[in-house]
Amino acid sequence: MKPVAIFRHSPIEGPGYFATYLEARSLDWKLVKIDAGAAVPASAGEFSGLAFMGGPVSVNDDLPWIPGVLRLIRAAVDAGVPVLGHCLGAQLMSRALGGAVGPNPSKEIGWGRVDVADSEQARAWFGDTRGFLSFHWHGETYTLPPGAACIASSPHCGNQAFVLERHLGMQCHVEMTPEMVRAWCESGKDELARCACPTVQDAHEIQAHLQPRIAVLNAVAARLYDRWIEGLKGRPRP
Repeated sequence: MKPVAIFRHSPIEGPGYFATYLEARSLDWKLVKIDAGAAVPASAGEFSGLAFMGGPVSVNDDLPWIPGVLRLIRAAVDAGVPVLGHCLGAQLMSRALGGAVGPNPSKEIGWGRVDVADSEQARAWFGDTRGFLSFHWHGETYTLPPGAACIASSPHCGNQAFVLERHLGMQCHVEMTPEMVRAWCESGKDELARCACPTVQDAHEIQAHLQPRIAVLNAVAARLYDRWIEGLKGRPRP
């Protein structure tokens, strides 16, 4: 089976738990280091699926790689190659598929509740989970692309996850590891110091009870990834 392409947009925002999940299931993956100048692949057909991670940039920035990524996402959807987006990745998906990206009413940084929608589509992805504590680090959000359904929200962000057939975009970060959380707190310490609002936690609060919080978050991520890999192109059926 062809590998899953994982697109990295920042050195400290790699695949995290998603890579651990794939390797535990003997699924090959290839890291595309957009942040290091890697070229956007010419064809989605080279891969069984496409996964886009987070990053500090905006989809609306004038960056040379963004048009190519948007074209690749559209081509993947047209070809039935499943696409997965985390934070910036979900915003790229929304923009590519006809949605828009702009400022969220408030920044969300740290741990916060995500509520799962009471719908058949949400249950197909989240199972019996009705809500969970997720990790957040974003100042922008997306609108739903045509045909997509919102399957999760939070008190401060109406669109925390959407699905469009076999494709999943998430504003929240379910891919986190303890190491990633610590690295982000160090890298983002100036931003944390500048933001004095109830939706932004300080580094101490973010890193409190880190191991048990990550364990619960990884379990939610595994359920979502279980559903997503069902659509991988060329994956043998049980």
